[in-house]
Amino acid sequence: MGIKQHFTSVGHPQANGQAENFNRTLLHGLKTRLHRAGSSWMEELHSVLWSYRTTPRSATQETPFSLTYGSEAVVPAEFITANPRMAAYAAEINEEKRRVDLDLAEEKRDMAAAKAAIYKNILTGYYNARVKHLRFNPGDLVLRKNSVSRAEPQGKLNPRWEGPYRVVESSQNGYCKLAYRDGSRVPRTWHAENLKLYYP
Repeated sequence: MGIKQHFTSVGHPQANGQAENFNRTLLHGLKTRLHRAGSSWMEELHSVLWSYRTTPRSATQETPFSLTYGSEAVVPAEFITANPRMAAYAAEINEEKRRVDLDLAEEKRDMAAAKAAIYKNILTGYYNARVKHLRFNPGDLVLRKNSVSRAEPQGKLNPRWEGPYRVVESSQNGYCKLAYRDGSRVPRTWHAENLKLYYP
């Protein structure tokens, strides 16, 4: 089926980028509409989703609607005002064009996937040029960020780091398995951005 399963640590939810990106876009749209309208979010959800579905995405240069249905959506304003698209409408020609659109829909999706892959590689290059990847070796002593682990009470005067822990395993993508001082394993994996070297 072509399904790839990826695991992420609980302490690193940013790894679920697609859902995070959509939720951020949806929330921004709702906040904008609610600020202007002063209504409830449920009343505005339909129009925010419509604008999301009919706006071309940067990665694919296509609208989600066109990738799903094979043709562009007819915006409600096009029914009210005279425009070339509605003026040129003929039922028999439209049916034939619709069949052609449906035949080309899979090709359109493949092209969008290729564009998205190119876009992702460009963004990865920008990101990797600026980021210093932290890597820890097995046996290193590290401290864990308290805001993520929540092992100790949080507050302005409380410590920001807690530990030390010993790195038991380390992967190339920055995830580490840790152990307590007594040798027992710490639950879950921890990303290197939430750890720092401990110097006794």
